[in-house]
Amino acid sequence: MRIVLTYGTFDLFHIGHVRLLQRARTFGDKLVVGVSSDKFNEEKGKKSIICYEHRAAIVAAMKDVDDVISEDSWNQKETDIKKLNADILVMGDDWEGKFDHFRDICEVKYVPRTHGISTSQLKEVLKPFSSKEISDLKDSFTTLENFIRQLNG
Repeated sequence: MRIVLTYGTFDLFHIGHVRLLQRARTFGDKLVVGVSSDKFNEEKGKKSIICYEHRAAIVAAMKDVDDVISEDSWNQKETDIKKLNADILVMGDDWEGKFDHFRDICEVKYVPRTHGISTSQLKEVLKPFSSKEISDLKDSFTTLENFIRQLNG
């Protein structure tokens, strides 16, 4: 069994995230996804709109995903690769070359990003909205999470 490992924040889940997970799954038999914790995102200077628990649940609801783990630090990847006995680390091509140092313990693949969509772009669009409108959007994501779960049965 070939184990594939990938990581991401997966905030404001969108088609680019879906495609990353679909592409990652094509490289193996089992896909494990590290979702960045809220604390780790803060350390990276990011502020997620959707909390870790909901982002992890949305990712876990995808049919291509077999397991979700919390990503809590930059140094965790090497430990996870070894612990999970991962065969392949898959990252978006915006990280091209940044994880080549893992090639001695697993295969590293960089997959193309989906052009025209990113969480950063979505956050720019959301800037003019009020806190109430953002809260309503979060509720909509919870509804989306439940819908995805129902689709995946």
